[in-house]
Amino acid sequence: MIGLNITGHQVEKLEDPFGLLSGERYEFFLELEVDEDDELYSEKGVGLKCIFVRNESEDKITSYHFFERGTEKVLDFELEEDEEELVLAYCQKFAKEVEE
Repeated sequence: MIGLNITGHQVEKLEDPFGLLSGERYEFFLELEVDEDDELYSEKGVGLKCIFVRNESEDKITSYHFFERGTEKVLDFELEEDEEELVLAYCQKFAKEVEE
């Protein structure tokens, strides 16, 4: 576990101009705080980009990747199950702000 600590975010509601996809989609860029001794640590900072989908039956994270802030270099790491639950809860909370 990387001890995920979300310190901020940017979110944008994604539009489906052709109406092909069900539900609402949001692109989140999460700012993370990572300990220096963690293998995910970068001096430039680390972020997590994820696509959050909200539809009638469920909310879910459909894709994500870690990136180095400033360079946008993709980092090859995966979320653990409890971390994914934390990210999902965070996205559920803040997607409501965009909807209002």
